[in-house]
Amino acid sequence: MGDSLIIVLPLVALLLGLTVGKAWERYKLHDGRWVDRRRLRETPHYMLGLNYLADNRRDQALDELGRAISAGNDALELHLIQGNLYREKGQVGRAINVHEALLQRADLTTLEHAYILLCLGLDFRHGGFVDRALEAFTEVLRLDPRNRYALINLQKLHEEQHQWADALRVREQLDVELGTGDGQIQGFLHNAMGEVQLGNGALDEAARTFTCAMEADARTLPAHLNLGDVREQLGDLPGAVHAWETLVEMAPDRAHLVFDRLERAYRSLNRSDAFAALCQRLIATNDQDWRARLALSRHLDTAGRHREAFDVLLDALPHNPHGLVIHQAAWRALAGLGLDPTLVARYVALAREAVFYLDPHVCMRCRYRSTELLWQCPQCHEWNTFVEERIAPARHDETADTRATTTES
Repeated sequence: MGDSLIIVLPLVALLLGLTVGKAWERYKLHDGRWVDRRRLRETPHYMLGLNYLADNRRDQALDELGRAISAGNDALELHLIQGNLYREKGQVGRAINVHEALLQRADLTTLEHAYILLCLGLDFRHGGFVDRALEAFTEVLRLDPRNRYALINLQKLHEEQHQWADALRVREQLDVELGTGDGQIQGFLHNAMGEVQLGNGALDEAARTFTCAMEADARTLPAHLNLGDVREQLGDLPGAVHAWETLVEMAPDRAHLVFDRLERAYRSLNRSDAFAALCQRLIATNDQDWRARLALSRHLDTAGRHREAFDVLLDALPHNPHGLVIHQAAWRALAGLGLDPTLVARYVALAREAVFYLDPHVCMRCRYRSTELLWQCPQCHEWNTFVEERIAPARHDETADTRATTTES
């Protein structure tokens, strides 16, 4: 009997301990009464709040989640969501208060602590508290060195302060974590550093930095553009031409960025025919390249060949009838031709339904619009996201093809 008690009593104590532990895990004392934690998650306020959140109805989500919290639900994730929603609504102070209160909990794991700090860093960044945001993201990385979200936000914070070297250092660490091997953003950050050096007159240093940008990613087009500018200022015009021609080879759709530079350089190098040949080659490669036609027309007009210039413009119009710059060039060519009535009629027929606008560019990430091509979006701060958006798509025009063939011959 005694031996049996020795065996049974520890088992009973163990079962009792497990029962108490489970009860303590499941129940909590709230306002003098014990509340089932699991049932709190099953309240309509909790579920409605999540549904509203999934439906992007933030105000309703905040109301319902607030009611769930008031009913005694102190789940960590619930408070995190509430704080993040406050931040997204612009109530940064309330978001900071919620997240700072969560940091006072004594039972946080290291991962939970890091995530709360990440949310707090986002609050500080949104509110413009740069130093406190930097401190928060840095602390996240101390707790979780491979936290990609902290690295991304730290990089963006440095970019917003134009701290390009610090942003590059963080980006290099992030690329190692991502394991993608894509150095595109590193290339743009190198280019931004080079532009600062160029602005300060450090030409040799800027040239090296632009070269580093291209080594990080050969597709860093502004680095080719800027390297050519530096070489031109250093008196190396052939080297500048090589940099600009490389840009054209890599991205023919962005060749218009260097048209003026190459035309000027070819003229200085006594290679004036090279520019017309470049434009013709681009047109032959892409029949819808209206920018190459516009550049060729301007080149011909400057040389006094107004009729040829006008014919090239008529070829360009069907591919971008709403481009104001094409119409402006056509008006100049018509003036140079003495406003020949026949040519005016041909122009009017093509331009009758055109709606003029200044080549709008739009960010593919946030839809920010700009009249010029930007390498970094000023709204979402992403790199290389702008594309040209047309009011109407380019169309194939047989008459334009015929005129182009006649002009070339």
